[in-house]
Amino acid sequence: MTENARPDLFVFRLGAWRFALPLERVNAAVRAAHAAQLPGAPELVLGMLNVRGEVLPVVDLGRRFGLPPRPVAPEDFFVIARSARRTLALRVDAVDGPARPGCEDASAPGHLPAVDGILGVAVLEDGLTVIFDLDACLSLDEEERLGEALARAGAQDG
Repeated sequence: MTENARPDLFVFRLGAWRFALPLERVNAAVRAAHAAQLPGAPELVLGMLNVRGEVLPVVDLGRRFGLPPRPVAPEDFFVIARSARRTLALRVDAVDGPARPGCEDASAPGHLPAVDGILGVAVLEDGLTVIFDLDACLSLDEEERLGEALARAGAQDG
């Protein structure tokens, strides 16, 4: 893979772990704020948030990876990112920002086992980071329940 073929990444932290999304999927990173409740939403959805006129579900990404649930803190961030189905606000602990992978490709076929929610691993100047599959953030059942909860709340889905 050539350097130009590797996508730029957006790096963030959950606990002691570093994760990244393809940069083109990320709209913004903002300081965390109170999320309004969203009754009937899947367990890992903390609520909903109005960001620039768009109602977004707030997802506790740490719970997806088995970290214990905790309330949103003022030092947290929301990474606003677009999955194949909708834009989400992902609660993360810290934001490192944009990064470009090095010349090694740790996620080349044969290097890593297939893991749901993980696209691969990138080698960055300061270490490895796990590339998160945003499209696998919510299961189809969770997506359906989220859509129904947003509809009941009168929020536009998508």
